[in-house]
Amino acid sequence: MSLSEKINQDLKEAMKSGASEKVGLLRMLNSALKNRQIEKGKDAVLSDEDVLQVLAKEAKKRKEANEAFAVGGRPELAEKEKEELILIESYLPAQMSREEIVSAIDKILLQIEDKSNFGIVMKEVMKGLKGRADAKIISEIIKEKIN
Repeated sequence: MSLSEKINQDLKEAMKSGASEKVGLLRMLNSALKNRQIEKGKDAVLSDEDVLQVLAKEAKKRKEANEAFAVGGRPELAEKEKEELILIESYLPAQMSREEIVSAIDKILLQIEDKSNFGIVMKEVMKGLKGRADAKIISEIIKEKIN
């Protein structure tokens, strides 16, 4: 079963159980997936990688909104965004811990000759860790390592 099929199945189950918050979020995810499908072309079929990219983008939106609401003194909205983020993350692969990221970056740095060029290092690291680690954390660790 593909990831988009799982989201549709979960939407049907949420509708049957009457979980309106979950139904709303899953419908929004379906809408985002349909938008990506339209971007790719009329008869395009989304791969699981495409679905993961959309989910990661939506998760990032929720994370940023959560932080903005928390800073803005709106704890009820921050909590809502956090709950949506948790649901979206349940469809994403498990993220690597900081220690695992550092270890993976160390291995990749051994293979790169020009470690002073941040762009080249970041590109190579993202090839290996894309989708499994937050790019912001990866960037911070690389900056620590090459400076």
